[in-house]
Amino acid sequence: MSTSKQKNTTKQQKDSNSKIPNHFPSKRNLPQQPPLYSNIFFYVFLILGLYVLVGAYNEVQANKDTRPINEVIKLINEEKVQNVTVADNSVEVLLRDGTSFESQKEAGVSFDEILSNNNVDVSKIAGEFKVEERLEFLDILSPLLAFGLPILLIFFIFRQMRGAGSDIMSFGRSKAKLFAKGKQSVGFDAVAGVEEAKTELMEVVDFLKQPAKYRKLGARIPKGILLVGPSGVGKTLLAKAVAGEAGVPFFSIAGSEFMEMLVGVGSARARDLFKMAKENQPSLVFIDEIDAIGRQRGMGLGGGHDEREQTLNQILVEMDGFDARATVIVMGATNRPDMLDPALVRPGRFDRRITVTLPDLDDRMAILKIHMKGKPFEDSVNMHAVAKNTVGFSGADLENMLNEAAILAARAGKTKISDIELEEAALKVTIGSERKTMQSEEEKKMTAYHEAGHALVASNQEEMDPVHRVTIVARGGSLGHTAYPPQRDRYGETNTRLLAMITSALAGKAAEELVYGVTTTGASNDIERATQLARAMVREYGMSSLGPIAYHERAERNWIAKELGSTPPYSEAMAAKIDAEVAKIMENSYKDALSILKKHRKTLDAIVEALMQTETLTADEYNKILESNGSTPINKGYGQKSIA
Repeated sequence: MSTSKQKNTTKQQKDSNSKIPNHFPSKRNLPQQPPLYSNIFFYVFLILGLYVLVGAYNEVQANKDTRPINEVIKLINEEKVQNVTVADNSVEVLLRDGTSFESQKEAGVSFDEILSNNNVDVSKIAGEFKVEERLEFLDILSPLLAFGLPILLIFFIFRQMRGAGSDIMSFGRSKAKLFAKGKQSVGFDAVAGVEEAKTELMEVVDFLKQPAKYRKLGARIPKGILLVGPSGVGKTLLAKAVAGEAGVPFFSIAGSEFMEMLVGVGSARARDLFKMAKENQPSLVFIDEIDAIGRQRGMGLGGGHDEREQTLNQILVEMDGFDARATVIVMGATNRPDMLDPALVRPGRFDRRITVTLPDLDDRMAILKIHMKGKPFEDSVNMHAVAKNTVGFSGADLENMLNEAAILAARAGKTKISDIELEEAALKVTIGSERKTMQSEEEKKMTAYHEAGHALVASNQEEMDPVHRVTIVARGGSLGHTAYPPQRDRYGETNTRLLAMITSALAGKAAEELVYGVTTTGASNDIERATQLARAMVREYGMSSLGPIAYHERAERNWIAKELGSTPPYSEAMAAKIDAEVAKIMENSYKDALSILKKHRKTLDAIVEALMQTETLTADEYNKILESNGSTPINKGYGQKSIA
């Protein structure tokens, strides 16, 4: 029994291995180390080595004892020579006293003729006199340098040209990264929050594991799934989790990786990618930032022959041409769904859209627990409070905040992370690092009045969140800031709250005018944000006397209008009315802010005095100042109330 089981296991392994195509990453197809002779440095070192050898040979020759031929003849005539060896033009002489030297004779004349012309008898040489044929080192090296070096250079150039040709041919190969089956360790347990998205994606996992169960009932799983959401919410992580849970090959590629400077490369890579996916089905293809190639066609400068559009056309054909029995699922991720071509998101292609939103309170708690692993925290740290004060943070923001807190704790020489580091890290992520500024006392006091104005007006409006911090410490591009973070997750705003936000934003400018009679440039960002809110109230939300009419184009076509510079969908007369309504909202909100500050001028001065001493006021310190001056905030605990 054990023998048959072993044979079956071996057969299954062979069958599974046979499914992997040749262009799939394997040991055979991994990039191999190029041979030594294909490297230009090999030839450089070879030439340098030859020149070193020539130099060494010449140095040896220069250090030899050489004497003129006349002295050789004289010594032979005096019968002091033991042996004479003639090799080409070199004459090696060994004397009877054991010393030796070398001499050079005239070329073309034999040594016998030289002795005969000088009337010297050969018999006066006591020992041997012989003539040898030798091959000198330079006789070998010279032909090599003269003929071999050009041949080597031609050979190297030929290899480089052949390599360049193969690179050109490989442009059409897909650059998708493969995470092979069983190598993907990310699962749904590593993705916190986004429970609705995970529930929908579990259907995909089940289909990849058991496709026959769905086919029996005639069900067709979506061919394409589009993950839509802001940056940092975990779209890519969700795609990896689907592949990890299903245990299938996972092909990951960015939309920009399809494009090259050569025409037709993008469509060729798309064909190769889908070919690999089909050969390794069941499989999952993930295209990140799909809006890079999936933009609406017909709007490029190149018309229908634009390279990006050709790539998109190929993807559309490949997705529509899937076999009904093919278990290949394409997932795309984007934060700009309004830019995608309608043919891409129609049923039969990307026919399911999953929205991944920013995490709510429970989701933030779960995300923090995941990223807290491996980081020591003080026992006094309240992560529920941290999650509550990080409304609007994405998963990437929360991970970055905890990492910054760990860095700050390590810099301070601590062994555990405390609330102080978490608070500073949250500020660093949202506003920026603390910076030193050379401000005079008068400038600092003006900044204090500006921030105190924001805080005091916000505290005297019921629909604003409680003030969390007031500081005149410069961060990022601001000289100070007032924080009143949302106390709960909101999915809609009332017109009264929007007006309160505009009034609070203009309060800094109002405080400057009330105290100094002048305003500074520090209110520019406040005015910009307030104007955007007021314009949105009029044009988009229908919160003005112009009625519930949207004076803007739909988001799906808005980017096209901007690119082509088209005119707005309303007349110039209506544009003037819109501007008048925006100005009316801004003027009334500014008057309200000024009225509140005049009414509570004593409290305003008290807040500024405290800021000049401590530079930063916490929520408790700020509320004590208000209570001591009879200005208890009317929005205390507002975050716990619900808004219809």
